[in-house]
Amino acid sequence: MDKIIYIADDDNNIRNLLKQFLDREGFNCLGFETGDDLLKKFISDPCDLVILDVMMPGRDGFFICSEIRKISNVPIIMLTARDSDSDYIEGLNMGSDDYFTKPFSPVKLVTKVKSILQRREAVQENKELDSSTLTFADISLNIKNKTATLKDDELQLTPNEYALLSYLIINKDRAIPRMELLDKIWGYETEVETRVADDTVKRLRKKIIDSDALISTVWGYGFRLENKNDTKAE
Repeated sequence: MDKIIYIADDDNNIRNLLKQFLDREGFNCLGFETGDDLLKKFISDPCDLVILDVMMPGRDGFFICSEIRKISNVPIIMLTARDSDSDYIEGLNMGSDDYFTKPFSPVKLVTKVKSILQRREAVQENKELDSSTLTFADISLNIKNKTATLKDDELQLTPNEYALLSYLIINKDRAIPRMELLDKIWGYETEVETRVADDTVKRLRKKIIDSDALISTVWGYGFRLENKNDTKAE
């Protein structure tokens, strides 16, 4: 079955251009002039990936993204004509999986869509995740439901934070290079977007500050997941 993609952008040219490129790759696309229209459709009939413009009539893309995140972990890509750190960070905090600033290359966006969906399928098929849960120290991840707990209390994570933490737990016996995280979690092939990994690690550290788990930095290399109790013992 073809993957279904919803696109919300009040610019007909951009909406039709994206639909044309994605249809050519075998995706089933549906376009909306507002995020509100997309949200209404998504609630009754979810899709496999969402592309959201930030500035639209009605409620903006950030709001729509946060509303979708309350009910689904569907991949979300944000589009915006603005290029500022605040927009970038807000998009990630709302739970988006990626962020494209206009003007952008439709080819690159299609490549990103394919990468995100392929990674999601790979995770679902990964034999390392046969167990229903992943645990490290006092953190537990439910693979099936994509939920997390810290000391038995619910841990609110964005999809990227969840993906990062699960990858760190799976690879808890080694330090992980930034480039590997960028490739496996976000699908980047260069270090141009290195900061997306650093920013996500920074936010995740704040959320697990009361945990026995610690994300340590291996300077000039990447990150390692450690148990604070083991560190104290040394």
